[in-house]
Amino acid sequence: MTSLATSTSAAEAVTAEAHEGHADLRLFGLATFLVADGMTFAGFFAAYLTFRAVNPLPTGSTYELELLLPSINTMLLLVSSYTFHRSGRNLLLGQMGPCRAWLLLTAGLGAAFLAGQMVEYFTLPFGLTDNLFASTFYALTGFHGLHVTLGVICILLVWFQTRNGGRVTSAAPFGLEAAELYWHFVDGIWVVLYGILYLL
Repeated sequence: MTSLATSTSAAEAVTAEAHEGHADLRLFGLATFLVADGMTFAGFFAAYLTFRAVNPLPTGSTYELELLLPSINTMLLLVSSYTFHRSGRNLLLGQMGPCRAWLLLTAGLGAAFLAGQMVEYFTLPFGLTDNLFASTFYALTGFHGLHVTLGVICILLVWFQTRNGGRVTSAAPFGLEAAELYWHFVDGIWVVLYGILYLL
């Protein structure tokens, strides 16, 4: 058993030595992925806006959407970006207790956003297949909701990894930094989506 632990430690040391001097490109890789993901959203936005401009939707095919709940959801996501940032600052300062508390608050705000979106779905005056506007609305908000769900899961995983003995520490903050970058991306996409679907 001792020899196995020794060989494992030796292997880790060799790996660390092999990577020493190489730039850490993990965040760059994540940013590249998010750019590609953003282009998917951009395609949805462009298709919707183009259709509305070139082929105006007939009377009755669009609906007056309520602004109160989506506006509350927007505030929830904007506040969650702030709480996530506070968590990151606490991590870098080595303050793990506040870091974990801010992470849980961020996850709670994300879950509240999803709950608000479900309430909106159940109160809308149209269904998924009613017309092009309805299908586009559900596709855009549903695709974004999937991203929020994945973000909440990532936040909870990072929260778990910030426990004592966990992988995320002030000396190894990549897990939190990656989740934070993803979360800010999701929040930014929602702001654009909110403007296009609810305000135009």
